[in-house]
Amino acid sequence: MVAVMFPAAGSGKRMGAGKNKVLLPLLGAPVLIHTLRRFSSVHSVDFLIVIVGKNEVDEVGRILEKENGLKPYKIVIGGSERQYSVENGLKALPEKADIVLVHDAARPLISEDTIEKVISVAREKGAAIAAVPEKNTIKVVESGIITDTPKREKLYAAQTPQGFRRDVLLNAYEKARKDGFLGTDDSSLVERTGISVRIVIDDDKNIKLTTPNDLKIAEAYLEGENQCE
Repeated sequence: MVAVMFPAAGSGKRMGAGKNKVLLPLLGAPVLIHTLRRFSSVHSVDFLIVIVGKNEVDEVGRILEKENGLKPYKIVIGGSERQYSVENGLKALPEKADIVLVHDAARPLISEDTIEKVISVAREKGAAIAAVPEKNTIKVVESGIITDTPKREKLYAAQTPQGFRRDVLLNAYEKARKDGFLGTDDSSLVERTGISVRIVIDDDKNIKLTTPNDLKIAEAYLEGENQCE
């Protein structure tokens, strides 16, 4: 059984909308709905866990109730940090869930193909994340001075979904909790346990909506998809 968790408890300050960015309209539906539709259309996905702020539970509940075709879901209250939100989501996993995906709710353009591939590799290898090769030259800087220029061919930008066998992710979160470690993504927690994390090559379309301009880009992509249907 595959369960997908969607951390969506952030304030989205850079969006400047005064509310959670995943509740903003995108071509007639909230960003969150577009994201959930993508995963609900994937046959391998069985259950959705939507993690939001305490004051947004009722609103999100009303939004989801109006949407037909979603996979079975549960709404969970998030924490002060993304990692704590996912930890709350892990407590709500169905007993039969053996594969767990974590996906940014603000990434509504994820392809079904990438979702399927992450599930497949996670099931076979234990851990996998969507990622894209870095196109820019990256500099390591300390006190305003460049100290290193890593080889670009070794650099990838991590995206979501990130998928793991249930025991792998639970063990990683338990270790992080004991060590007081706060990571920037789920993969960083799993890497600390010695588990090898594979990558699934994604495409640049799978952007995380962070600024108002990102919303415009997402609209353009979605309109293009609708014209192709």
